[in-house]
Amino acid sequence: MTQPPPRSESELLLRAKALSGITLGELASSLEVPLPRTLKHHKGVIGDLIEAALGATASSLPKPDFLDLGIELKTIPLSSTGSPRESTHVCTVPMKQSSPALWQTSTVRAKLKRVLWMPVDAAHEKTLSERRLGRAFLWSPSLEDEAILRTDWEELMELITFGQFERINARLGRHLQIRPKAANGRSLVASHDADGAPTEVLPLGFYLRQSFTARILRQQEFVDG
Repeated sequence: MTQPPPRSESELLLRAKALSGITLGELASSLEVPLPRTLKHHKGVIGDLIEAALGATASSLPKPDFLDLGIELKTIPLSSTGSPRESTHVCTVPMKQSSPALWQTSTVRAKLKRVLWMPVDAAHEKTLSERRLGRAFLWSPSLEDEAILRTDWEELMELITFGQFERINARLGRHLQIRPKAANGRSLVASHDADGAPTEVLPLGFYLRQSFTARILRQQEFVDG
């Protein structure tokens, strides 16, 4: 059962902190939602459960999950040592970009302007239902971080705009990178090549590097300490 939308940032944070320590099995049971045994074909199930528990409103729209508050929810799976196990998906890359885009109006900026981070225990030895939620916290990028994110985004979007897909790889970008988002090589989307001719390419996504999210976690521990 989905909760009503939170009316304020403080109410959202209280709801999120109240989930700290419960297992995914307990959360699914409280929401009366079946929990799959693995994430193999259900990659987004953890985020869906937490969104339902917190009253997220954006659904699949390219906007922050809590529309009225301008806050995005991001889960972050952690290893047994407390380190991020993977990069964090931000949003889908717009593949039909035909003119230079602006950072100020980009989906990436909108989603990263204010983030509710929800750590999730993702140790290999635990089943999905046994994994526990950690302590949620709110975060906004510093001026320095946003400047780096903007530079990464502008450089990557320039390659997208001019159809230079062969130059895109996961090594580009200090905090933000582009990676394929498709489950297999047959899932193609329409775009254009460097000459402007129609073509089909793999769908791509913007991701935050593990090194960046690890630093966010370390900073949060310092603030709380």
